[in-house]
Amino acid sequence: MLLIGVNFFGITTSGSTRWINLFFINLQPSELMKIALIIFLAKYYNKIPYRDVNNLKFLIQPFLALFIPVALIIVQPDLGTAILIVAGGLVVIWLAGFRIKYFIYSFFAFICLAPIVISFLKPYQKLRILTFLNPERDPLGAGYQLIQSKIAIGSGGFLGKGFLKGSQSYLDYLPEKHTDFIFTLFSEEFGFIGSFFLLIIYVLIIYRIIAIGNQSRNNFARLYCYGFAGAFFIYVVVNMSMVLGLLPIVGAPLPIMSYGGSAMLAIMLGLGIVMSCKIYNRDDIY
Repeated sequence: MLLIGVNFFGITTSGSTRWINLFFINLQPSELMKIALIIFLAKYYNKIPYRDVNNLKFLIQPFLALFIPVALIIVQPDLGTAILIVAGGLVVIWLAGFRIKYFIYSFFAFICLAPIVISFLKPYQKLRILTFLNPERDPLGAGYQLIQSKIAIGSGGFLGKGFLKGSQSYLDYLPEKHTDFIFTLFSEEFGFIGSFFLLIIYVLIIYRIIAIGNQSRNNFARLYCYGFAGAFFIYVVVNMSMVLGLLPIVGAPLPIMSYGGSAMLAIMLGLGIVMSCKIYNRDDIY
């Protein structure tokens, strides 16, 4: 309902209508959908027998629940968040027992349809792909942010420049340094050692989520924890790969680090449910 409401009551910024003004916060419903979809799929597969996971009549509902929100998010447009939601949903579906061969068939089908998909992309989205392949083709335009990001990370060196001493970040060479490119700012200030320490923290968080899933008696808690851990891992990898130039630039905030009320709210809700799974790990859920 919130995703539909965005089209009628949403706030338009930079050509995208992604937020609803709730007076005390500009809420981005697509961020909440990242968690809501994992909860729904974990609950759905908790109710059906394992042997029926690959039955056609039990595939319709989860894939509708996956693709309808994604279609609404793409219309905003917000392709990056849509991709992350698809990835998180597919992780849960795969962990529920969906056969890997179907993923392989789908992957090859997507490769064959890629030229058609690209034709539907907006001009700025095509430009992002071209910039990813060759940032130097437009160093003062589309490639500017990626080039400055690499310079900032490289200039941090082994130990970094120190807290609040990043030249690329604080002299405004790097746009969006507080949101999607927060890892660039962090790497410039704290260097390789600080970045490695941050990665260790993320690894520990993911490990703890998986460990709580392993300790849980009910299938819902296991599926939710594994799915959330997989989605959390994808969010971290996509954001860091994006700022390092290993993936095209998409709207993917770094969990817990990036500025943004909706993104932080979604991650905190997700972690809160993980803690609830820990507390009630011996309870059966129907």
